[in-house]
Amino acid sequence: MNDLTFMPHQQKALDLTEGKNRVAYYLDMGLGKTFVGAEKVYLLNNDVNLVICQKSKIDDWVEHFNTYYPDYSVFDLTKKVQAVRFRELIETDKVYDYDLQIVGVINYDLAFRRPYIAHIRDFTLTLDESSLISNETAKRSKFILKLKPESVVLLSGTPTAGKYERLWSQCQLLGWDIPKRAFYNSYVETEWVERGGFKREVVTGYKNVRHLKRKLAEHGCVFMKTEDAGIVLPEQVEQNIFVKSTKEYRYFMKNSYLLLDTVNLVQFKDCSDFYGEDVTPRIELVGDNSLTKMLYARQLCGQYHKEKLEAFKDLLQSTEDRLIVFYNFNEELDRLRKICKGLDREISYMNGEGKSLDAYNNVSNSVTFIQYQAGAMGGNFQKANKIIYYTLPLGKGSCDLWEQSKKRIHRIGQKSTCFYYYLLVKGSIEEKNFRALKEGKELTDELFTEA
Repeated sequence: MNDLTFMPHQQKALDLTEGKNRVAYYLDMGLGKTFVGAEKVYLLNNDVNLVICQKSKIDDWVEHFNTYYPDYSVFDLTKKVQAVRFRELIETDKVYDYDLQIVGVINYDLAFRRPYIAHIRDFTLTLDESSLISNETAKRSKFILKLKPESVVLLSGTPTAGKYERLWSQCQLLGWDIPKRAFYNSYVETEWVERGGFKREVVTGYKNVRHLKRKLAEHGCVFMKTEDAGIVLPEQVEQNIFVKSTKEYRYFMKNSYLLLDTVNLVQFKDCSDFYGEDVTPRIELVGDNSLTKMLYARQLCGQYHKEKLEAFKDLLQSTEDRLIVFYNFNEELDRLRKICKGLDREISYMNGEGKSLDAYNNVSNSVTFIQYQAGAMGGNFQKANKIIYYTLPLGKGSCDLWEQSKKRIHRIGQKSTCFYYYLLVKGSIEEKNFRALKEGKELTDELFTEA
């Protein structure tokens, strides 16, 4: 038995799904989805349990089960020795013969590369950030949808990223066996448009949203916003900081080509080695298709924008508080870190290469850089109350990353007003992108609103 005491909203979520073995807890960020999900796993009481999560969350899940559920044997399946032991227990039936209870934790991108997982039987499957299987054509989604779990626990604060059609794959796991075409016909409005000589179906809106929410509730979905939980968090204040577009950006958007001089993007009196020998002084940008043109346009609004880099430097100089900075590209990080170096600000980071949070934890004026894919959906950073968005994730479909990134500081335990600073290039792709993210947020909020 565990001796956890749950907050009222967490207990309510568990009570609403009592007796169900396929559930989805779509709880707003910061409401404790890990606690609710792990307790549901415990109550389902299967001998074998599999948690699939983001790579950055593996340690958190392992620690949570070890701390609060000591009767479980917990295995980090990204570690070879533990994975071999877990597999042995499964394939030899020892876990069933000896009345053991085990939990395996693995990340999405590794799970479908471990064929033995497909043969696990009579188990509970938990998906942390279940929105990551919304693209049913991706390898990881196909693999997960073919699994045969006895019970399912889905967890997400942003289950749709503003696109209701992304719920279909999660509905399949919940036992709502509605064909994809029937789901579209019932809830999604589409039209056929011609692009590049080919016709394709595009989503134009949604319908019967109340009926959709009622069906989801029947299949074990609990939607809960922070205010629904009776929790009052500090005020959130957003500030847009606009900088002008550059002549280089305008030239590139017109011609899809630019030979860019990167030498004098930022000047520092006390940081003469700002660029170092590893930075190429002149680079050629060729937008020979829509994807590469969009990529370079975003970079011209970020790492190659002198005025924006200077605006970032000004923000750092304006405060000695801890700061969180979200970014996209590695070269952005290189340039922003060197600005911090010139201002003697210590740095922490969380990105695809790893994480180091010593400065965040121990230095009151540190700057913590977080790459969206690595840290927007996980991590508690309540020691800070200010986030700088140097660049934003791309498009309406990324509103889940954007919304979850804001909750890294605005969550239970935060005592101060939270400030969000958006560095935006006026009249550029960034303004259009910002509008798309807000549109996605509105659709997600609608799904959480009670009928």
